Amino acid sequence: MTTATVTPSVPTGKVTQVRVLNSEWIKLKSLRSTFWSLFAAIAATVGLGLLFSWGFASRVSDHAHRIDDAATLAVTVPLQPYVIAQLAVGVLGVMVITGEYSTGMIRATLAAVPRRLPVLWAKAAVFGVVVLVVMEIVSFVTFFGGEAILSSQHIQATLSSPQALRIVTGVGLYLTVVGLLGTALGTIIRSTAGAIAALFGILLVLPVLGEVLNLTSWGKHITPYLPSNAGGDLLSNNPDPGSLGPWTGFGYFVLYTVIAMAVAAYLLKRRDA
Repeated sequence: MTTATVTPSVPTGKVTQVRVLNSEWIKLKSLRSTFWSLFAAIAATVGLGLLFSWGFASRVSDHAHRIDDAATLAVTVPLQPYVIAQLAVGVLGVMVITGEYSTGMIRATLAAVPRRLPVLWAKAAVFGVVVLVVMEIVSFVTFFGGEAILSSQHIQATLSSPQALRIVTGVGLYLTVVGLLGTALGTIIRSTAGAIAALFGILLVLPVLGEVLNLTSWGKHITPYLPSNAGGDLLSNNPDPGSLGPWTGFGYFVLYTVIAMAVAAYLLKRRDA
């Protein structure tokens, strides 16, 4: 007489985009790099924004004889640290995907989601929403804090000031796209160091090369289309005559990111984990 062995059934469920989104949300919030990267972006934006505002307020008499309207600069001065915050957000965007490649966890992720692309869309969506919400809040807090400091010199701006609302909301939009570009590059390169180097090259090195190109007659027609130059138009209240314009430039920046994400999606499907 033999005894039958009963194997307990393991609950299974269909892989859906909602479940993949939930999985990626759990990963993102459980990583220490998420906290520290966002903390660095927040600290840089708020801390340096208030410091810049204080410095500008203390020297406003010096600026007054060089510019027509000090209140114009009052809109952008508190938000200038977005240039530093983009580095922290970009690094986090890269690590959202390369962290799994470095640990080998990507194999388990792709085994659980064999179609692969839902993983990329979920990572991009979860990360993008988190960065957008956090950095929009930070942008408004920094703006109001900076204007409170500038009010001591009676030059503060408000959200109803020309271009102010676009610039304040634009900080969160710009940083979100920077982070998503980092995620796309991380998926393409699959190396944290390599993807960060590529992202920093795009954001920091290309504009410098653009300044060199501006010395030529044909270069002036190229530099406005460089990714960071085009995206940065959204945050300018005094754009250069040859710039693309706030929303047109930002549209090109988004387009570059969409193209990078499309390449990332193609390679994710084609390559082995």
